Amino acid sequence: MTTLDPGQFGKVALLLGGDAAEREISLKSGAAVGAALRRAGVDVHDIDPGPDVLEVLRAGAFDRAFIILHGRGGEDGQIQGALARIGLPYTGSGVLGSAIGMDKYRTKLLWAGAGIPTAEFALLHAEADLPAAAQLGFPLMIKPSQEGSSIGMAKVEDAAALATAWRAAAEYDRTVLAERWLPGAEFTCAILQGEALPLIRLETPNSFYDYEAKYFANTTRYHCPCGLPAAQEAELAALCVRAFDAVGASGWGRVDFMLDADGAPKLLEVNTVPGMTDHSLVPMAAKAAGIDFDELCLRVLATSLAGEARA
Repeated sequence: MTTLDPGQFGKVALLLGGDAAEREISLKSGAAVGAALRRAGVDVHDIDPGPDVLEVLRAGAFDRAFIILHGRGGEDGQIQGALARIGLPYTGSGVLGSAIGMDKYRTKLLWAGAGIPTAEFALLHAEADLPAAAQLGFPLMIKPSQEGSSIGMAKVEDAAALATAWRAAAEYDRTVLAERWLPGAEFTCAILQGEALPLIRLETPNSFYDYEAKYFANTTRYHCPCGLPAAQEAELAALCVRAFDAVGASGWGRVDFMLDADGAPKLLEVNTVPGMTDHSLVPMAAKAAGIDFDELCLRVLATSLAGEARA
């Protein structure tokens, strides 16, 4: 069990909901986190941020914020910068790590420059860019650059489907990625206070690990232990920690990756405010490491202590 003293955190603002596409998941995550912190004796108060969020936080005389806002506005550096401006410590990554981690395109550029393997991709700004994506070879994964929870994502098998999927993804983000389809297993690596938790291998009967498979399906299977040899798992976990650090992320989060046809890892993306619902991956990995949900929430909240220096 944790040795953290709940009283050291003072009055905590739990930021949940927001107005991003992932609002409903954030509300579910926030409800679970809030219940855990209250069980632990933390003085926590739910705040669904609106345009006056900084005034609300100032008036409430909060000591720190637990950010469980997924997606735009909460995971992309915006709320982090606002909280830093008023001197309020917060959980997780700072402005830079949040902004880069939310942007799949710039994450990939940074990883490529650092020699970290990532799936081949093409950037789609307009219909004229679609032939460059097709040159990667079908099938392809189409995804908005700055959305999470698999929102706007689609697997495409031909040029006609590519055009349709690009238009759909562009409804969420003007920057869309076409990524070479990877036929191997999908994994995630949760990271907590600088250390990798046990890897989870994901298995779904859906064409990929989409929104429904993530949050609602009972057919998704989560393998932890992941089934890899211990030495290989340790090597992959170290790669994920390196990738997490490379984008400037800190505190807690998740790195997703897949294996290609040759079994080599290709990293996909970083999540700097991962889900904390009953279907979420970080709590599963923590449980496998002997960390129950209440302790996990306290340890995530403790990342705001390190953040006091930057606030």
